[in-house]
Amino acid sequence: MKAITVEPGRSGSMRVEEIDDPVPGEGELLVEGLVLGVCGTDRELNAGDYGWAPEGADRLVIGHESLGRVISAPEGSEFQEGDLIVGVVRRPDPEPCQACAHGDFDMCRNGDYRERGIKEIHGFGSQRWVVDQRFAVKVDPELGHGGALLEPASVVAKAWDQVEQVGARAWFGPATAVVVGAGPIGLLASLIGVQKGLDVHVVDRVEEGLKPDLIAQLGATYHSADVGEVLDRVRPDVVIETTGAEPVLAAVLARTRPYAIVCLLGMGVTREPSSVPLASTGRDMVLNNAVLLGSVNANVRHWEMAAEALAAADKSWLGSLITRTVPLSDLGDAFEPQEDDIKVIVDLQA
Repeated sequence: MKAITVEPGRSGSMRVEEIDDPVPGEGELLVEGLVLGVCGTDRELNAGDYGWAPEGADRLVIGHESLGRVISAPEGSEFQEGDLIVGVVRRPDPEPCQACAHGDFDMCRNGDYRERGIKEIHGFGSQRWVVDQRFAVKVDPELGHGGALLEPASVVAKAWDQVEQVGARAWFGPATAVVVGAGPIGLLASLIGVQKGLDVHVVDRVEEGLKPDLIAQLGATYHSADVGEVLDRVRPDVVIETTGAEPVLAAVLARTRPYAIVCLLGMGVTREPSSVPLASTGRDMVLNNAVLLGSVNANVRHWEMAAEALAAADKSWLGSLITRTVPLSDLGDAFEPQEDDIKVIVDLQA
């Protein structure tokens, strides 16, 4: 069978190669890989900036935004042949820390976790793969290829869960949220915010086209104005920041309001240095009982939350987030960004 592999640490090493078909072990599902979502992490893997091969291997099968169809399942499993599923990305470390031991492996304390297609475990970028049924999540068949959005949606579901848990330290009745950035994460964060009944405002640099249209279809409000101006006008209870851009972070941190919660999801690279007055920013956060938190990855519970959110969403809206489907035979095209890209997926069977 064919698989997408890289040699971690070597730029431009990505290729499609023939590897042995997987054999399911005890408690594992055998899955036909249908499509694979491509994200910034995959581009970093191809650039040699990131990634660890499994012990004893030189190359890593990449791919963590999966979608597959069950070929076979263990007797008595809740899964059966034909089910659409995705595979959870992270695994607890082999000698689990307390968080991993309690199922919160997304909050691993010692950094020895492993991740499919990223860190020490082969990913889902192959025409067949296996997954422990404990780390598989069913996908609503009506989603079709939109099921490949479940991995980024799980990250967003966790972020909202974290916001609500922090908010529960006292009475919490958020009404308004600002989502900064309208990439896949920002759009899915907006979807879940709207599903929660919030007045959602989205800030992005694009002035027209698909992104503003998608936000309007959600019933949210799109802004291409300066993020500081939007925050001053909207005065949100919750901010979900997905860009990681330093000037944007500075603007967000300078505008906390009483009991505000700011959740950071973006991991940007410093290109436009800015000066953040840390003392006054800290003072404002203290006086406002504000919270700044970072969130990454997700555990099984968040994947299940994400599956529910996508199942409840408008299927045509979700389908619009997938702007290109590239056959495996033309894999390089998936890694060449185009102006209107939101989410690009690879058809593993084409």
